[in-house]
Amino acid sequence: MPEGHSVHRIARQFDRNFVGRRVGATSPQGRFAEGAAILDGRTPTEVRAVGKQMFLEFDHDLWLRVHLGMYGAWDFAGEILIDPTIASANGRMGQTNQRGTDPGVVFDAAGENSLTSIGAPRQARGRVRMSEQTRGLDDEDGTWPPPIVGQVRLRLLTDVTSADLRGPTACQLQTPDEMLATVAKLGPDPLVGDVADGEERFTRVVRRKPTPIGLLLMDQTVVSGIGNVYRAEMLFRARLNPHTPGRDVPEETVRALWRDWVRLLAIGVETGQMMTMDDLDPEAYRRAMSSRDDRHWVYHRAGLPCRICGTEIVVEEMAARKLYWCPSCQR
Repeated sequence: MPEGHSVHRIARQFDRNFVGRRVGATSPQGRFAEGAAILDGRTPTEVRAVGKQMFLEFDHDLWLRVHLGMYGAWDFAGEILIDPTIASANGRMGQTNQRGTDPGVVFDAAGENSLTSIGAPRQARGRVRMSEQTRGLDDEDGTWPPPIVGQVRLRLLTDVTSADLRGPTACQLQTPDEMLATVAKLGPDPLVGDVADGEERFTRVVRRKPTPIGLLLMDQTVVSGIGNVYRAEMLFRARLNPHTPGRDVPEETVRALWRDWVRLLAIGVETGQMMTMDDLDPEAYRRAMSSRDDRHWVYHRAGLPCRICGTEIVVEEMAARKLYWCPSCQR
């Protein structure tokens, strides 16, 4: 499931490539045909990311809400504008293949340009895939608009850029009041609103809950954007047992968790990677950016020795999701 950093990067991509540009909208799959017909010919005017959800406004009076869920993805094709402060050597993504154009670029095993591609965390054979999943995308044949590949719930198309949505948990139109009501139900997001206010909200909620902290961090009404990877890594970084009730976690530890999320989310948005290792030398950092095995403390390391104490990392199910932790460091 894409975590908060990916959704913020997707929102930035929409801001650069779609906001202010009239779009065509279709639902090739047919499941969003009525909504696509309403959006067709409208102009996106604003985009917001809150946690794992994105909201794209059209003509100042209608919002498209998208929650990618476990399997959703946005695929971009055509001319894809990159943040100029960290753009690639050729400044384009999508139909232009960047691999090998810049000796300083690092691609991970999934083909991600980890160091220079903000807002475009996945490349897949000529397209940019915005999710944690990269398989199953066919080659483009150079035509415009690009051919439909797979089950596309919604296609948004400008003169030069397309965005195809596949497999979302939610894809719906909302009025401005409905959008605000949806956002109001979500926990604080470090990149939305005042960070200090977010810390107070997070601390207040966690400190009154009997629920294990390992569940609270995944509860999007408590804090927005944290998924399975960040949950495991943040708990390890705090040396916190995931089964500790929220109300029993010391206040200073709860506040430290929030501040760590502020820091890790910023890193994730900047690099496109859930980088949770600290104080790496340049070569170790490069390895971590190019290999997920070198990027995390405990996530996906079940049965391997803890990087700190050597104890075997365990994996268990918590609310039907895999939880990785060190029973020695996180007593």
